Amino acid sequence: MNEDILTNQSIVRYEQGKLFHTTDHYVTEFPLTIMVNGEEFATVICSPNNLEELVLGFLASEGAILKSADLKSIQIDDSKGFAHVELTHTLDDRFTYSTKRMIASCCGKSREFYFHNDAAIAKTSMSKVTLSPLQVVNMMTRLQSASTIFKQTGGLHNAAISDGDTFFEHRQDIGRHNALDKLYGFCIQRHIPIRDKVLIFSGRISSEILIKAAKIGVGIILSKSAPTTLAITLAEDLNITAIGFIRDGNFNIYSHAERIKSVEATED
Repeated sequence: MNEDILTNQSIVRYEQGKLFHTTDHYVTEFPLTIMVNGEEFATVICSPNNLEELVLGFLASEGAILKSADLKSIQIDDSKGFAHVELTHTLDDRFTYSTKRMIASCCGKSREFYFHNDAAIAKTSMSKVTLSPLQVVNMMTRLQSASTIFKQTGGLHNAAISDGDTFFEHRQDIGRHNALDKLYGFCIQRHIPIRDKVLIFSGRISSEILIKAAKIGVGIILSKSAPTTLAITLAEDLNITAIGFIRDGNFNIYSHAERIKSVEATED
C-alpha cells in the first residue's frame, strides 16, 4: 500500500451537453495512527506513501524528537494504519494533553496546539543561502514538472526541497503539512543539512506553513501562490525569505529580499 496513492473510480461525467460513464482518478485518503512509546500520540490523515518519512518529520516538527538518534525503532503497519515508534527518551509533560489528536489533512493541527507548542520550536533562520532570480523560477518549474499525479487528480499538495542546483527532492500528499513533513523526515533519515536548502511549495504560504518552514530550519520558501499577512509578519520576525506568485518567470518577494541577488529593485 505504500505507493498506492491513486484509486480508479467509475463516475458519470457531463460534457458538451451529454452524460456518459467513464473512470476517473481519486487520491487515497489514509488515517495513520502514530503510537509513541506504546501510547497514542496522534492520527494523521495523509496519502499512504513515504510513511516512515512522514512520521519522522512529523515528530521532529512537533518537537517530540530532535534528531534521528532519538528514534529507537519505527514500524509501519499500513494494513492496519498504525506506526509504532519507540524513542530513546520519554515525552515531556507538554505532550500529555495533546495525545489522541486527529490531524486533518486540510490544516495540519488545531490552532490551540499550533500556538501552544510552536513558539518554542520555531527557529529564527540563520541561513546564508542566496539565489538568483533564475534559480527561483527554475525550482518552481521543476516542482510543477514533478507534480504528475496532481495533474491527473487535482487532489494533492506538492512540495520539494532543493539547494537551487543539483539537489532536488519532491514529495506529495493530500495534506500540505504532510508533504513538508515527508521532506523533513527524508533529510533527517539521511543526515542531510537543511539550513542551506530551499522549500518549494504548491499552495499558499499560510502562517502554519511558515511556522513549519521555520521548524524545518530553511531560510527561503517559494510558492506559486500568495502568502497571508500573518505569514509575512512571521517571515520578517524569523528571518525567512518568503516568495510568492512565481508564475511566467515573475515573482514577488515579501520578506528578506537580500537573499535574492540581482540588479537593484526599482520603484514602479
